[in-house]
Amino acid sequence: MATVGRVAHVMRFPVKSMRGEELQQADVSFQGLRGDRVYAFVQTEKRGPFPWLTARELPELVRFEPLWVEREGQPALDVRTPEGKVLPVEHEELLREVQERAGRPARLHSDHRGNQDWAPVSIITTSTIRALCEAAGVPEDYRRFRMNIVVETDLPPFAEAKWEGRTVRAGEVALAVTEQDLRCVIITLDPDSSESTPPLLKAASDMNEAYAGVYASVVVAGKVSVGDEVVVEG
Repeated sequence: MATVGRVAHVMRFPVKSMRGEELQQADVSFQGLRGDRVYAFVQTEKRGPFPWLTARELPELVRFEPLWVEREGQPALDVRTPEGKVLPVEHEELLREVQERAGRPARLHSDHRGNQDWAPVSIITTSTIRALCEAAGVPEDYRRFRMNIVVETDLPPFAEAKWEGRTVRAGEVALAVTEQDLRCVIITLDPDSSESTPPLLKAASDMNEAYAGVYASVVVAGKVSVGDEVVVEG
């Protein structure tokens, strides 16, 4: 058992491919962070194991900002468009705008268990982020990688790859690391402007076969907070 660092950032993404939400503390169930990727847009004319409409097809999605509000005494989700218009996530006007920008038909899908790609929780180290951003010549920005937990550590870049098959503990939570995260063009998108920097994906490919960060399943549910010690077992 070894202490590898501390939690630097906890991120939740209420709508798949839209802007993330920075948290000081999150409740983690066996389905992942509560409220993470509970909404996603689906391409209605696409069949296959990955039907989502994401920033791969519509880079501007990263500039749409989900906002939690209270409506009729219950939590509800709005979305602020890049132009500043605020609409309920299930509003037809938001769907029309997404479809028009993407140039393809879509529908909104909701699932309280989340719409993650592989496993409920994603983890990356600051050393991996720093190495990739330096290699690509872009400002260091953890938001590009869209991970749930960012671990501040002095370990070498891509050290988290060695956690595969092991258990990571952070706060009350225990996570079984299942596999590395194979990255796509989404990491090249600036979170504020959605402009693409292709050298970032090339750096990931050259340095670690396009992998950066890891996926994990939840073994013990609980709370995880910024500042929590991160320990790797096994």
